[in-house]
Amino acid sequence: MSFGNVRCEFTEYPPSLASSGSLSYLLIGLSPLALGFGAIAFIIGSIPFGLVVGRVLFRSDIRAQGSGNIGAANAMRSYGKVGGALVLLLDSLKGFVAAYFIAGMWTACTTWFLPEAAFLGLCSVLGHCFSPWLKFKGGKGVATYLGALFAVSWIAGLAFVAVWILLVFPTRFASLGSLVSSITSVLTVWLLTHNGYATLFCGLAVLVIVWKHRENIARLAAGTENKIGFKRSTA
Repeated sequence: MSFGNVRCEFTEYPPSLASSGSLSYLLIGLSPLALGFGAIAFIIGSIPFGLVVGRVLFRSDIRAQGSGNIGAANAMRSYGKVGGALVLLLDSLKGFVAAYFIAGMWTACTTWFLPEAAFLGLCSVLGHCFSPWLKFKGGKGVATYLGALFAVSWIAGLAFVAVWILLVFPTRFASLGSLVSSITSVLTVWLLTHNGYATLFCGLAVLVIVWKHRENIARLAAGTENKIGFKRSTA
């Protein structure tokens, strides 16, 4: 990858947590520079595309539709396949841009990439879930995390999608697919990269996702969870 006149070579599988010098890399990495790039990733993640798509294309506030969530699942229920797919794509791009392009700018001409990518992916998920444009409320972070996951490991991203499809198509519970896919992705990242820092930051992002799904988990346990729809709601 090139940035200006600088050519950057990224190592696909950097050293693991055990071989990279205890916590020294993490402490050095969380410098003002890292926090600055983290803030950029947070701002990118905070763009509420579900709200934008609803207002621009469907002349409605997605927060007043369906479950009230700004994510792709509620967009699918409220606006149909086109609206849901568009929100999914845009929310995923937030995570990918933060974890790939912004991380690439940060790590230009170093042998590290995966820890920074995962860290900025975490920041973008936090931005999506706690958007300052929505009074620090937001979505549940799944699509944004998926985009970041593809930047960390495209194989892990594909595995996430496969698990989601296998669970959601027969059950129609988007929350169940999102939770299981997110949780299993942490193990997938470790098995594919053996990078402790990348796995740690992915794990922290998944903890946020699980916490944001706490009401869904309660409804799943009670048998009252909403099912995903593939047609636009007439309500």
